[in-house]
Parts: sequence; structure tokens; C-alpha cells
Amino acid sequence: MKHISKAAAVALAALSVASCNKNQFTVEGQIAGAKDSVLYFENVSLEGINILDSVKLSDNGEFSFSQEAKTAPDFYRLRIADQIINVSIDSTETVQVKGQYPGMASNYTVSGSENCEKIRELALKQIDLQAKAIALQNNTELGIIKANDSIQTLINLYKEEVKRDYIYKEPYKAYAYFALFQAIGNYLIFNPRNNKDDIKAFAAVATSWDTYYPHAERGQNLHNIAIEGMKNQRIVAAQNTDIQIEASKVQEAGVLDIALLDNKGNERHLTDLKGQVVLLDFHVFALKDSPARIIQLRELYNKYHAQGLEIYQVSLDSDEHFWKQQTAALPWISVRDEDGAGSQRLALYNIQAVPDFFVIDRGNNLVKRAAQIADLEAEIKKLL
Repeated sequence: MKHISKAAAVALAALSVASCNKNQFTVEGQIAGAKDSVLYFENVSLEGINILDSVKLSDNGEFSFSQEAKTAPDFYRLRIADQIINVSIDSTETVQVKGQYPGMASNYTVSGSENCEKIRELALKQIDLQAKAIALQNNTELGIIKANDSIQTLINLYKEEVKRDYIYKEPYKAYAYFALFQAIGNYLIFNPRNNKDDIKAFAAVATSWDTYYPHAERGQNLHNIAIEGMKNQRIVAAQNTDIQIEASKVQEAGVLDIALLDNKGNERHLTDLKGQVVLLDFHVFALKDSPARIIQLRELYNKYHAQGLEIYQVSLDSDEHFWKQQTAALPWISVRDEDGAGSQRLALYNIQAVPDFFVIDRGNNLVKRAAQIADLEAEIKKLL
């Protein structure tokens, strides 16, 4: 009886281990050239990034992470410093990743998962798109308007390709969900806040997830985004109408007007500053490098304000009270765009990452943007 009981216990233990393994997935592989670097394995949840595990890499760079599989697809990432490889898990699969550090974000291969292979394709396409956009932005021969038009054309072509080959092709797949949230800097490529076609893309994936993964939190999140986008359509249309009306001034002034409330509750128009040299600055005070940047702007303002320099600073901070605290002692014009990263003004000015700024001459003409300026003080002095 003792032998039978012992055998049964061993069998039960083995069954327990097997059952446990069936509920797990594994991401394993090798990151070359990263000896002594810490490789983090993180879950990209709707609430934020959570570190699940980590390992200090040896000479061979081998790693293996295992976690409990979820009932619906979820997203994870491998990270060393700021280099990231995104993966998706939708079963108890084993995914193999091989990369080369530094530059592993683009220099890696993946096998064992169609979703992960497609996510790699999307990541490389997004990196290429961003590189082309930066090159156009830095091309001083094009000028701001032509550069912005060219960048928008690139983005539109990219969106059509991604919708055709990744989102609408298999909207129930994890890579279709991943495609919806790609960005260039802080600029969402698909933005349901101001684009009806983008709302359709979100809704298509949401509907498919309802079928394949009922009650999944991510599917519900997509529905909420699509519904919010549809509710905002009238508001966005009204905003576009207002901006287009103001844009009639472009022929006279060469700048799209911005009209927002300042930190004292007064509406301030950018075009009202005609006759002064203006630094149009898009800023987020919640960023850690904000204090140092504000000090630099103060030095410029104190030095050249009496000669005709004005700063029109647009905050994209979500916390209005925090913004008012941060700007209470600032001497220049401080306004806040409550739409934040979803603002139509960012799209109109082709802001892809914050901070960003433009220099406007005394005739209200956009002269240059940040990427085209090597020495801001010299540029301001030239216009004064």
C-alpha cells in the first residue's frame, strides 16, 4: 500500500507539473553583445509597464522567461536600457528571439509566433517611417510647408498599407491590435480622436476581439476608444471648421492661428503678436527635463524681450492645476491645450514629439522649426 501510495503521489505531482506547464508560455533566446547588461521582461498592460522578471546576461547572452498564459492575447517586451523588442503572447507558445545589442530594437529575429513576426515587421516599418520623417523635417531646402506636406503624405501611405495588410486582413490577431497604437514620437499614427477612418479601424478590431476573446479587457478598451471617437466627431468637426476659418489668415500672415486661454483665464491669439518675433513653443511641464528647458527660455526672454521677442508657450499637460502652478511666475504667454496629445493643433503643426518649437518673424510668418535651427539665439537675433 505504501508503494502504491508513493507511486500515486509521484504521478499526481507529475500531473500537477504538467498541468502547470500547460498554462505557461516561454520567451527565450539570445542577445549578443550585451554581456553584463540587465535584460528586463515586462508586461505592457492597459495600466502601464510592469516588470515581470530580469536577468543579467552572460557572455553568450542567453535568456529564458516563463510566465502564466492569459485567456486573451497580451503584450510583453524585452528591454535593455531604452532598446525594446515587443512580443505578443496568445497561447502557451514558446517564442524564440535572437538580437544584437546595441540596436536590438531593429536588429533581431523572432520565431515560434506569427503575431510576433508581424509585430517585428510593423516595428521595422515604423522605424523606417520615422527616419524618413526626420530626414524631411531636417531638410532646410524644402521649407516648413513642403516638409510637413511630404511627411503627411508618407504617414497617409503608411496608414493605408498597414490597414490593408495588418489591421483589416486579420483584425482578431494581436498584431492588428498592436498596429493601432503605433506612434512617431508622441504622435499617434492612428488617432480616432480626429479621424473617422481611424475610428473604423479601431471598431473593426474591437468587433473581432468580441467574437474571438469575449469579455477581454483590451477588446472593451477598443470599444471605449471607438465610442469616444464617434462622440467627439461633431466636436472635432467644429474645431476643424474654426481652424479652417482662422486659416484664411495664412495668406496674409503665414501662420495658423492658435486661440487658447492663458493661465489667467484670458484668450490669447497667436496672430495678435504680429510685429514681434515669436517663439512658438509646445511644452509639457510634467517632463523631467522641463525645469532645465524653462531656465534656457528665461535667459532668452530676459535678454531679448525688450528688443521685441515674445514667447507663446502651449502646454499639453493634462493637470490644469499643476500647469498653473508651474507657469504662475513665467513672464511670457502661457496657454494650455486641454486636448493634450490628441490635439488637432499638433496635427496641424505636425508636432511628432514634445518639446518642439517654431520661430515666427515680425510679419507673422513661420520661419523655421526646431529641427532646422542649429543656434536658436542666433536665429532670434537675426530676426530682431
